[in-house]
Amino acid sequence: MKSNQNNLLSRRNFVKSTTLATTGLLSASIPVGAMANVNGDKKLKIALVGCGGRGTGAIVQALQADENTELVAMADAFQDRVEKSLKAVQEHFDGVMKIKIKPKNLFSGFDAYKKAIDLADVVILTTPPGFRPYHFEYAIENGKHVFMEKPVATDPVGVRKVLDVARMAKEKKLNVVVGLQRHYQKKYIDVLKRVNDGQIGKITGGQVYWNSRGVWVRARETNQTEMEYQMRNWYYFNWLCGDHILEQHIHNIDVANWFVGDYPEKAQGMGGRQVRNGKDHGEIFDHHFVEFTYNTGAVISSQCRHQPGCMSRVDESFQGTKGSVNMRHGELIDLEGNEIFTYKSGIKTKSSKPSRSEANPFSEPNPYQVEHDKLFASIRNGGVIADAENGAKSTLTAIMGRMATYSGKEITWDQALNSNLQLMPENVDWNSNPPTMPDVNGLYSIPTPGITTF
Repeated sequence: MKSNQNNLLSRRNFVKSTTLATTGLLSASIPVGAMANVNGDKKLKIALVGCGGRGTGAIVQALQADENTELVAMADAFQDRVEKSLKAVQEHFDGVMKIKIKPKNLFSGFDAYKKAIDLADVVILTTPPGFRPYHFEYAIENGKHVFMEKPVATDPVGVRKVLDVARMAKEKKLNVVVGLQRHYQKKYIDVLKRVNDGQIGKITGGQVYWNSRGVWVRARETNQTEMEYQMRNWYYFNWLCGDHILEQHIHNIDVANWFVGDYPEKAQGMGGRQVRNGKDHGEIFDHHFVEFTYNTGAVISSQCRHQPGCMSRVDESFQGTKGSVNMRHGELIDLEGNEIFTYKSGIKTKSSKPSRSEANPFSEPNPYQVEHDKLFASIRNGGVIADAENGAKSTLTAIMGRMATYSGKEITWDQALNSNLQLMPENVDWNSNPPTMPDVNGLYSIPTPGITTF
């Protein structure tokens, strides 16, 4: 499927044609504990595509979400990652259930995803995000329900593909859950309900943060090809990762969109790399600051940083005409500083039959688990969870922010949405060069504000 490059998409039509809070609306209508009828007795076959740490965690959660499931296939670019992931899953369930996969169903290579998807009813997509649009397309074309991690693309061309495929998924009544798990987190759902009820008035501004020391670095090994090196060290290359403003900070940016109830019409900001600027840090920035301006007049300030020894904060706050929200504390206060509401964790849930994520009814449900509980409950009941559209739009919001920091220019939603920027090639193999190559000194070209254009 190819995106229509000829018809320009406007922000107004784009927002109007899709639903912002899809997850909360659709998933809330399906009781987690209701496992009846539509596919009630069918053993659901699951395939894992992308066998890193997140993929391993996701397949464990998927198997815990529904007792009548079976892991039938695993795929990754690297065989050693498949084997490591399988061992971890087997050890997790040791004494509880047997995890057995036929050796012929352990696939590796760039085309491995097709072989795994073909064997499954439900697919877990957790490769580096550059591959996501193509893996998602293949899964939906072949009638599979999908859990896919965020972000769902690394460039606007990929976002448009995901939007096209999302429409196909709804037509086929296939469930798609995206790993923006705050949509499945009780604190966020409860606080947002009060915001939507008007308890802090109209949101006029906010701040969202993902400031941390950064993530792993995998050093270059002797005799590695450039393709293997970048695939192993994927976080530092934009065709695979999209920069940490997209790969991590999308969570907080997505919350801003969700609470404002809109998508931004423009972005401007600044960024660079001061600390994580070695050869092993590829081409990404180590800090970004973006102002997202919404059609409602709200302005959200966005910070993300990968610098050790600095203040760490992963959080969201919003200000309204009658008060403010601090999500770290789940707190709403009025303009005089008086408490309106503070979320209390550990409150007994209303579920008559708690799911595995609510095994102790007085504990806080794990949103990473809840998203899988909701997915499999929806499959069993013939429901349709449609997260992909919002996932694509929040992905585009973060990409728009990256375009603004890389260029130093103001970027509008329509410019980002209609951009022909394509970082991820449609086809790669072990004999090809990656889209980004180092110079003779082993250094990669770094975006330069005022010079880099889109």
